[in-house]
Amino acid sequence: MIELQSKYQKAIKFAAKKHADINQLIPGTNLPYVVHLSNVAMEILIAAQKTEKFDSEFAVQVALLHDILEDTETTFDEIANEFGKEIAQGVLALTKNSKISKEERMDDSLNRIKELQKEVWAVKLADRITNLQVPPEHWSFEKITEYQKQAVQIYNSLKGGNEYLEHRLCEKISDYLKYCVTVSE
Repeated sequence: MIELQSKYQKAIKFAAKKHADINQLIPGTNLPYVVHLSNVAMEILIAAQKTEKFDSEFAVQVALLHDILEDTETTFDEIANEFGKEIAQGVLALTKNSKISKEERMDDSLNRIKELQKEVWAVKLADRITNLQVPPEHWSFEKITEYQKQAVQIYNSLKGGNEYLEHRLCEKISDYLKYCVTVSE
């Protein structure tokens, strides 16, 4: 357990600095981005307790680093040098490819995630669970409904990856539907 704590501390400090260097906040809030990262890691830690043969040391590090390539100037090689190639590959799979069309990015990422171990699948599930909160005020109705549809896509694509997190995501998707309806007068 001490090893897990050390790896958690190293990864959260590394990620917190990288995200803070660009003054990244959780969208729609004034909270530092590290709060989101720690929430994803918390989902992973709980899932690890409820899942047999789960590599929590690997998964927690990937969870804390999962947005670093997409959102900061951090490189794959930096992650590989600091945390190992396996963790860097997990983070890369969770990173949307900005060189392809926006419509293709989620499918592409999900396909790359499914080529890796189930802990990477779990991080994607945990990330969307954490993100299915009250949508930021500046989001349009279309963006909110698209985000919900993507959550369903993630759920369907990664089914069989982690039963506990799948159940959590299913509940969050259901709760999020209240933001996807318009009220007629």
